[in-house]
Amino acid sequence: MAIESNQVSQCYDNQTVEFFYNKSGKFISPMWRTRDFVVVGLGLTVCVIVILANILVMTAIIINRRFHYPIYYLLGNLAAADLFAGLAYLHLMFHTGPWTIRLTPYRWFLRQGLIDTSLTASVVNLLAVALERHQTIFTMQLHSTMSVRRVLLLILAIWTVAVLLGLVPTMGWHCLCNLPACSTMAPMYSRSYLVFWAVLNLLTFSIMVAVYTRIFWYVRHKSRRMSQHTTNARYRETVMSLMKTVTMILGAFVICWTPGLVVLLLDGLHCIPCQVLKYEKYCLVLAECNSLMNPIIYSYRDEDMRRTFKRILCSLCGRGRGRHWGTVSGIRFNTQEEEVLSQSIGL
Repeated sequence: MAIESNQVSQCYDNQTVEFFYNKSGKFISPMWRTRDFVVVGLGLTVCVIVILANILVMTAIIINRRFHYPIYYLLGNLAAADLFAGLAYLHLMFHTGPWTIRLTPYRWFLRQGLIDTSLTASVVNLLAVALERHQTIFTMQLHSTMSVRRVLLLILAIWTVAVLLGLVPTMGWHCLCNLPACSTMAPMYSRSYLVFWAVLNLLTFSIMVAVYTRIFWYVRHKSRRMSQHTTNARYRETVMSLMKTVTMILGAFVICWTPGLVVLLLDGLHCIPCQVLKYEKYCLVLAECNSLMNPIIYSYRDEDMRRTFKRILCSLCGRGRGRHWGTVSGIRFNTQEEEVLSQSIGL
């Protein structure tokens, strides 16, 4: 019994990554296969598109004063999280397949930590967007009165939480000293950490869905009681349009990430018959595609954003120089009362 106890508590810090993969049953092929070339080729292509698309979103929010409000700063930070995810997946593509064998445990933890940090940043940011929308809608505002300083502090807090959660396995919640606790999909992560991480994110998803359901119920109930005055009609239309945009963003995120989190949860629960490795690659591709969805949603839902995208691209092509940025729509409403004032002076 004492010998078995010593074997369980023995640490394997000096072992190779291949050692942990073989122990977990996730074998690494030393040779490049056709599937490896396809996965890396498609992955690199998607990563480049994700990076460029989210840089475009961030640039549009910065240069167009129409978007200089807390909700758009948070959406811009979501684009930054997607940009970070694109970079994290780009790093993953150069450290996957047969290249995985060359990784040290530290570099493997770095690879996984980048992915974890990007997901956490997106989740926490979406939760902040949901709470911001809840606060503004229930106070009959279009945009929050939160100061720029407070928004920046909130964004800093989001990234602090994301980085800390991304570092948790590296700081000790791993299985280097307890091989029987190693997961299959992430052979150096403890299964208990996968359960914690998956449950935490799925619970956060549920909270956000509940918040948006309550907001939509409130807006629908309030709309029935409001008169058909032009001001009220425009206010409702603008609020609902913005709500639909952020809800589509949340919906795309949940759809793209839930399968992967469920598979991680099953792996953490040590569900051997589930054969999680069969679904790992598909879930990874689906999660990676999420970072490309938001720019598409912006282009489809927001005319001002779409118009700003066109001006940026035309400017890069050498056309459209000399135009004034930041006055695409000329509308800068904070509250319903400001909209009434704007209409009264003929704006």
